[in-house]
Amino acid sequence: MGKIESSWDFRAILYYRGKMGNRILKIGNVKKTIHYLQKNGVRHTFYAAKERIEEEKKAEYVFQEPDEALLAVQRTEWERFPYRFSIVVPAYETKETYLREMIDSVRRQSYGRWELVIADASKGCRVEEIAAEYREKEQEGRLRYIRLPENGGISENTNAGIEAAAGDYIGLLDHDDFLAPDALYEMALALHRAEQKNETPVLLYSDEDKYEDNIGYRIPNRKKKFNMDLILSNNYVCHFMVMRADVMKNLKLRKEYDGAQDYDLVLRAVSGLLASVKGPDLERHILHIPRVLYHWRCHEQSTADNTASKRYAYEAGKAALEDFCREQGWNVQVSHSLHLGFYQIRYVPDILAVRHDVGIIGGRILDGYNRIASGIYNEEGKRLYQGLHKEYSGGSTHLAVLMQDCAAVDIRCMRLCSELRPVFEEITGVLYRETGKQELADVSGIACDEEGFRKLSMELGKAARERGFLVVWTPQMTLKMKKNNKKK
Repeated sequence: MGKIESSWDFRAILYYRGKMGNRILKIGNVKKTIHYLQKNGVRHTFYAAKERIEEEKKAEYVFQEPDEALLAVQRTEWERFPYRFSIVVPAYETKETYLREMIDSVRRQSYGRWELVIADASKGCRVEEIAAEYREKEQEGRLRYIRLPENGGISENTNAGIEAAAGDYIGLLDHDDFLAPDALYEMALALHRAEQKNETPVLLYSDEDKYEDNIGYRIPNRKKKFNMDLILSNNYVCHFMVMRADVMKNLKLRKEYDGAQDYDLVLRAVSGLLASVKGPDLERHILHIPRVLYHWRCHEQSTADNTASKRYAYEAGKAALEDFCREQGWNVQVSHSLHLGFYQIRYVPDILAVRHDVGIIGGRILDGYNRIASGIYNEEGKRLYQGLHKEYSGGSTHLAVLMQDCAAVDIRCMRLCSELRPVFEEITGVLYRETGKQELADVSGIACDEEGFRKLSMELGKAARERGFLVVWTPQMTLKMKKNNKKK
């Protein structure tokens, strides 16, 4: 187990803070801690626990529903949008309270052009009876119930609902989860704004949070806009996702990827787009709505609260990612990361040789105290993850250890594809050559301070993206600076 002092910090993984600030011991968290320790060892578990403790010092999350006045306005506006949404729910022996809350959340939508399709594979009749009760309340017949002859698994059950769906867009909703009241309105509004720009999105997704009975809302997942390399690290799209009906009906879910069927669906949708769209242009076809519109319920059987309960799901996700890479013709090796549900791709022999959509790759620069000093920049030129210890993952989304596309990477820890090397020389005024074991761009001839390096990095990133290339940050690529005499 290592030093006994380390065990104190393991408690951070065992507990989470409830709505009233009390610390609650969770059996599921105990299991996750033990599994994490067995899988990753004492050092990684120690830093994971330490990071969790520091996260707990932050302000607690409170979900705020739209007020009734705003919802009332939305109820008068929705008729100007023509989009019809089909919400498909595969049900199986659903707990009555969860089923009712799910149905009520759809019926509460401020946007009225929807249908709820429940595909029920239960052995008993309770789901059917409750659905019949609600159908009597829905005069317009917006609730549709399908009794399945047998339980074919999550993908086959969902496919039955997809086939029956009559909407322009289809959204997937788990039988024990529920939607925010403005979920469909926000989707329709995003579609309308895209249409005004002569765009027809294939897929839309929102932020989400987790919910637990007697505790309330917790752990929000604030997502990034569509990011090609991030989706190749983790299914961060997840919930709430809607897809153009013709695309989803053509793709459907694949039974062999049960447990990660949604991830496989997203990857195949992306693969279809890549046949005619360059990577940087995918943002016009895959829209992110930066609002929490989906509540993912946590309980002992859900992957939301017990990641080790469905290990097969993570193997299925790995297989789906491998299938995507084969479809692209990439020579790669896919492996699980330290964190379940998150993956690493190793390109053989090199990402710049394998992928022609990538123009620049860059890594992280550590200071003398093993903290991230630089590496990745956002559109505003801000350094992301600055000051984070090299062993930290960046919180529950683990963004600090995942490959992802970005606006720019630090010029001192980067490599360029051959097409961009003349651009490097034009911007920096020095010839491009590579140096060291990592074959990084040689910047020894550039006389700059930190601000100068930032400006050059941003200029190179902009030039790459304007030419249709992705700029990819890979944190496994690391350059360490010498320790300063004075510790901050």
